[in-house]
Amino acid sequence: MRDEWTAFEVIRPDGAGPVVLVCEHASARIPSELRDLGLSEASRHSHAAWDIGARDVVLAMSAALDAPLVAGTISRLVYDCNRPETAPDAIPALSERHAVPGNEGLDAGARRDRCVRIHDPFHAALDALLDGRTDRPALVTVHSFTPVFHGRRREVQLGFLSHSDDRFARAALAEAGTRHRASLNAPYGPGDGVTYTLARHGEARGLPTLMIEIRNDLIDRPETAAQMGSHLATVLRRALAALGEAAA
Repeated sequence: MRDEWTAFEVIRPDGAGPVVLVCEHASARIPSELRDLGLSEASRHSHAAWDIGARDVVLAMSAALDAPLVAGTISRLVYDCNRPETAPDAIPALSERHAVPGNEGLDAGARRDRCVRIHDPFHAALDALLDGRTDRPALVTVHSFTPVFHGRRREVQLGFLSHSDDRFARAALAEAGTRHRASLNAPYGPGDGVTYTLARHGEARGLPTLMIEIRNDLIDRPETAAQMGSHLATVLRRALAALGEAAA
């Protein structure tokens, strides 16, 4: 039986495709000892707790691309694996309009304990996966975002984000077509502190890197998430071919 604090799962570890996939916010699970962090049921299942639909999308992408996948198995409200230990919002006391009572007033020791139990093993697993490759895979992280944030409607449907090297993001945007309203670095960008995994694991190794953000009303059912995953797998193949990184 998996320990309640197991922070990640590795799916298709021997996948030999040209992409390694990551989904840091794939789960809304909260270890029972944290007593739901004092959250209401609605907050525990909201976009604040996890990236709705993202796991289903990335599973479809993993299958289509024969791609290894490292996915988080604990809510980002316990610890956000796309943030370094030094980031205040790695353990947020407030996420948009959702107060998180169980994160209020944590001292340095408690914050460090969450980091050791969640962040460190998650990133060690991704390090091990990438270090075990003899080729040069692209690193792609998959996320979703809420259609309305702080009362404002977001018109963008797909975002292709980069850290400092935007070549892969631009190639993906060019290959995405007109099926969705897509943009570079939207609804977030590197200035928002969301590209930690890309920088730490991808750019540090000289790999092509890309973060995909999907508006969650497009993927909140298994069938629509699978369709999006298939579409994005095709986009990635074509973008990598355009960059000369892999065959189409």
